[in-house]
Amino acid sequence: MYCNYCGKVIQDDANVCAYCGVRIGASQARSRLVRPRSGRKIAGVCLGFAEYFDVDVTLVRVVWLIASCTTIIGFLSYPIAWIVMPEEPPVVAAPAPIAKTATNP
Repeated sequence: MYCNYCGKVIQDDANVCAYCGVRIGASQARSRLVRPRSGRKIAGVCLGFAEYFDVDVTLVRVVWLIASCTTIIGFLSYPIAWIVMPEEPPVVAAPAPIAKTATNP
């Protein structure tokens, strides 16, 4: 795989280019606050916030857990965010092209 910014060869599973430091692939920050369909644990609220603010999802989950245990606002904010945040639209695959076969007349 190649970095789109510096053109160097990088590993296929890399999230960040080792040469220029730019994020690569699907790990870029989202432009909308949505609950992703894949990679979520309960409802995807923490993962949605982590992707929106471009931080580690474990950090968001730990902070939310601490806030939930210490304050009533942290406890009530998760179900409210679950209801308010829209779910990510489903990914629809493009139809496969129909292969034309050669026919002899």
